[in-house]
Amino acid sequence: MTKEIEELPGVGKKIAEKLKEAGFDDLMSIAATSSGELSTAADVGEETSNKIIAAARSKLKMGFETATSVMKKRESIAKISTGSKTLDELLGGGIETQAITEAHGAFGSGKSQLAHQLAVTVQLPKDKGGVGGKAVFIDTEQTFRPERIKHMAEALGLDPKKALENVFAARAYNSDHQMLLADKVEELIKEHPQIKIVIIDSLTSAFRSDYTGRGTLANRQQKLNRHLHKLQRIADVHDLAIYVTNQVMSRPDVLFGDPTSPIGGHILGHQATFRLYLRKSKAEKRIAKLIDSPSLPEGEAVFKVVKEGLRDL
Repeated sequence: MTKEIEELPGVGKKIAEKLKEAGFDDLMSIAATSSGELSTAADVGEETSNKIIAAARSKLKMGFETATSVMKKRESIAKISTGSKTLDELLGGGIETQAITEAHGAFGSGKSQLAHQLAVTVQLPKDKGGVGGKAVFIDTEQTFRPERIKHMAEALGLDPKKALENVFAARAYNSDHQMLLADKVEELIKEHPQIKIVIIDSLTSAFRSDYTGRGTLANRQQKLNRHLHKLQRIADVHDLAIYVTNQVMSRPDVLFGDPTSPIGGHILGHQATFRLYLRKSKAEKRIAKLIDSPSLPEGEAVFKVVKEGLRDL
């Protein structure tokens, strides 16, 4: 594939090496990036980077195609079970690859429990709701617990030792570190192409603490936008699922209905393919509401969180 990159106009051996080091090791990764990102990675001017991207897109025939062709491509999309059949049904079969699924809700609503569950169910064979894959877990709130992976794996009949080996976890200490870890995911995929889900728990926590006050909001949102675009590119290029959790804030101006709203504003609202609102009910019962999807109707699902993981009531 490096030879194909070398043959692009304005590349050559030296620039191809720089691109490879920065993670651009195939035509799709170049075609799906921005000229600014490529310009920085290859140390070339913006005009040259635009030519390189255009040539990569031309080779991949990234123009218009019929809806029939798009439908055929969508047949390759896999679904990862949440552990609850009712929640899977709400999501059209589970968490989709090549998409960002965001779950927001108050503390204890089940967002992190679903994150742990997906890190396990992704390892199941296809006939049991998985894809026989591995997981990446980026932890920004000290929520990752290998003990939960162990319990959930045992409950599904998986070898707990193997299940733990199939989850790559990293702690992000701030928003820059979080973005760096997202970049490193692509390097990890080269070593472990079986990685089929990237989990970030939570997506907005570090951005929220790094950027306080109204004056920093524009910078925060721009940075979050870049981060989300990077995640979507990883999902598209490597055919994997992205699951992110999100915090909520209280809105005292809301007199009727739910006074909470998700962090991240319109940037996250537009970039996330599926949006789930989770809330806690009595004891172990949880309610999930699908509030945004390009192809599914709004709806609700009720499930429970127990020691074994997410299950139907």
